[in-house]
Order: sequence, then structure tokens, then C-alpha cells
Amino acid sequence: MNRFFIIILILFSCHLTFGQNDKKIFIYGGQVNKGFIKYTAELTNKEKPKICFLPTATADNKSYINYWYELCSDLTLEPKVMKVWINSTTQKKSFEEILLSMDAIIVGGGNTLNMLAIWKAQGIDLALKKAYEKGIIIAGGSAGSLCWFTAGTTDSRPRELTIVNGLGFLNYSHCPHYHSEETRKPLYHKNILEKKLTSGYACDDKSGILFLNGKLSKSVSLDSESFSYYVYEKNGRIVEEKLIPEIFK
Repeated sequence: MNRFFIIILILFSCHLTFGQNDKKIFIYGGQVNKGFIKYTAELTNKEKPKICFLPTATADNKSYINYWYELCSDLTLEPKVMKVWINSTTQKKSFEEILLSMDAIIVGGGNTLNMLAIWKAQGIDLALKKAYEKGIIIAGGSAGSLCWFTAGTTDSRPRELTIVNGLGFLNYSHCPHYHSEETRKPLYHKNILEKKLTSGYACDDKSGILFLNGKLSKSVSLDSESFSYYVYEKNGRIVEEKLIPEIFK
């Protein structure tokens, strides 16, 4: 009996270890907000998680950073910010050291194209990959959701929405702001029909999706009127599958 009990404990311990190494990405359609910060914190399973905000897409905008701290002020977490407009005399830790010390990372909205270019120049894209592989929660909305996919549409260039390639952590296309900006949805459909984008996921501003090890796990919304969708082409037409969300408050 004792030997059997020991075997069960060993198997249970292995199961917990594998669970801790699961790779999680939580994306949502709009800008950073308190509800989804709280949800990200809960995904860490820590009492007071360290959560790092990356405002790269807004050029480390001071007002945006202040807003982050304001949103986190009454939440049970330790808010951090990683700026990229720094110099070596004031920042002694590498970007990788900062990111790998966190429990979760949230990326804000803004100019996706510029953000990705800076990340690649600074090696932040590689550090984020290491964080993801380590099991650190990765999250974000708008530019902060688009960046994790293979590609999607962005307003980062002049004149019109265009396609931008992401980091490819998730092997789908993506469309944030699905219903809040009238040009987003029809262009996303057009690009999928024309094979410029693969099948993928679209999110309303207050809706999000949790991916576990690269696959859909669940849809989450802050209200009953916001949804996420799986969008694909079938027989020359767009199919839009609404994901039934868990309402989080």
C-alpha cells in the first residue's frame, strides 16, 4: 500500500510539473484595461504576481505608463514597466533579465510595426520567446495581441490598413478591434478570401482568448455583448464562428 501511494505521489508531482510549463498567451481586442489585467494576474496562480507592462508601441509614452500604474493601484499584483528608450548608464539589467524575472508580461497598444522593429533590433523578440517557453504568461491587446500571431492588419503605416507579420508564437492570423473600427472586419475577410492571410481569430475590444500551448483554450469577455470569433474560408465564402465566452468581472 505504501509503495503504491509513493508511485501515485510521483505521478502527481510529474503532472504538476508539466502543468507549470504550459505556455499561455492571453490576447484581447482593445487597449489595456483593469479587467483583463486582473484576469492575467489570476492566470499566474501567484498571490502577488510580478506583471511587466511593455509600452513600446507608444514609444514609452509617459501618460500611458501612468495609466498602467493607475489601473493596477488597487489590484493584488506588483506592477512593473520595461522601457526601451533607455541608456546603459541608467539601466544595468538586460531586457532578457527583466522579462525572465516576471510572472506575466502585458504588451500595450500603439504602432505594431515600429514596436516589432525595435524589439528585433534590441533582441527583445528572442527574450519574449524565452519567457513564453519558460511558462511566463504572455498577454496584450491591440498591437499587444497582433504581435503574437503570424500576421494581421495594422494601422501602423500611412493612409490605410495594411498587413504586418508578427512573431508567430500563434500559428494563425488575427484581427483586433473587430467591430469597434468599421474597416477592420471587411478587410480581414477580404484578406482571408484572397489568401493574403490564413484563417485566424478576431476579437472585439472587450473580448479575449486564452491560448494554451498554441491552441484555443477559452474565450473570455468583460460583458455579454463582446465576442471573439474564429474566421476562415470555406467554399469561397467567409465563415465566422462565434466563441461562447466566459464572462469575467
